[in-house]
Amino acid sequence: MMAAADKRPFKVLGIQQIAIGATHKDRLRRLWVDMLGLEVTGNFVSERENVDEDICSIGTGPFKVEVDLMQPVDIDKKPAVHTTPLNHVGLWIDDLPAAVQWLTAQGVRFAPGGIRKGAAGFDICFLHPKSNEEFPIAGEGVLIEMVQAPEEVINAFSAQT
Repeated sequence: MMAAADKRPFKVLGIQQIAIGATHKDRLRRLWVDMLGLEVTGNFVSERENVDEDICSIGTGPFKVEVDLMQPVDIDKKPAVHTTPLNHVGLWIDDLPAAVQWLTAQGVRFAPGGIRKGAAGFDICFLHPKSNEEFPIAGEGVLIEMVQAPEEVINAFSAQT
């Protein structure tokens, strides 16, 4: 297993976001914004992704972590962003295309959609929460978002080592 890690053409730099879903995001805002003091920095609505999310943040600069408070646009449609309260975890990746190519070759399953622009403007893709015969490695019930880190984040994390 260590031999594969030696050849990995990318690094996971840190947490980019956590996304929390509920039927009504106002209850999430009451805790995360009103009680814990997170700042709402934006809102993203997508009928295609069935999501209405408030984008909040913890920290500053390249170490800022998003906390996305999500509710479905239509509670009867998929994806059901509210059915798993901790909807997904986002990871900063230093080279997203290389990561997707290498991980796919290792048998990691990705969700449909490929690399695309995410709500925060970064290129993203998702590791599927469930494996299958063709791709036996997955999130074991957890959806994982891989996010292309911008140069300032890559440099900040590199300076930490």
